[in-house]
Amino acid sequence: MIVFATVSTKGGVGKTTLTANLGALLADLGMRVLMIDADVQPSLTRYFPIARRAPHGLTRMITQGTIGEDCISTIALPERSPAQALNPDGRLDLIAADAPEGSLQNWLATRIDRAVRIKLALRNPQINERYDVVLIDTQGAVGHLQDAAVLASDILISPVSPDILSAREFTSGTQELLDRLEPSSALGITVPAMRAAIYRLEHTNDSRTIAKVIREKFVSLRGRVSVLSTAVPHAVAYRKAATAQVPVHWLDPSRAGSTMHALLWELIPSLDGCCAANFEPVAEAPVDAAACAGVAP
Repeated sequence: MIVFATVSTKGGVGKTTLTANLGALLADLGMRVLMIDADVQPSLTRYFPIARRAPHGLTRMITQGTIGEDCISTIALPERSPAQALNPDGRLDLIAADAPEGSLQNWLATRIDRAVRIKLALRNPQINERYDVVLIDTQGAVGHLQDAAVLASDILISPVSPDILSAREFTSGTQELLDRLEPSSALGITVPAMRAAIYRLEHTNDSRTIAKVIREKFVSLRGRVSVLSTAVPHAVAYRKAATAQVPVHWLDPSRAGSTMHALLWELIPSLDGCCAANFEPVAEAPVDAAACAGVAP
């Protein structure tokens, strides 16, 4: 089981959109996916339709330190055609956000084990046997809940917008986050590697120039952050898909589908060449169409 956390030190940068669409694409590839909404503003919880709402969610998981059936909600996407249906071998479940703002932060503040509460919950053998991938969506602010999500993960994903203010915020905020958590290594807890994804890239010289600057600035982060080759373009398809509560690769299987596949293949190289049933690669996308006949084992 591999655990990703989507993080940023500011809100509104695309964390939830990336988390939801990566989760749905993984499920379309036959993966068993658990998404965790660790944001006090429950955007991920509201992103897709929920078929069965569990009586509990994030609060029970954090305070009990384990994940039971009473915390796991089931997502059911609205099928519109045979190509727009999740792979029958895949699954997409959710631990919903259910805590009033500040309540979990206050509870965690009193705990000496606050940094590992999510990590301990995910160690449940039944969770490891039941899921292949866990995706944690975090709040866009520094706090104990964000720290616990970071330290529970194997890889961090951080979207960054190609504008100068966002680039500066990302560089300074990421530096502070990594510096703050680095001492945890003395306790045997490793801060995971971070993969930055340039998000909402516009087809302008200014946007492309800033994206290049973002890539160059990571030298100052001493190799702790790398920038993914795949950039997510600014496209209306992502907003339309969110409104329709469907994965973006269903709504736009060519361009958005190519982007999401390329992004996923960078994050999990063992899935390279595995494609959703409705995938329609575009010629200019970094996609090997000939490799798309197979599905992940």
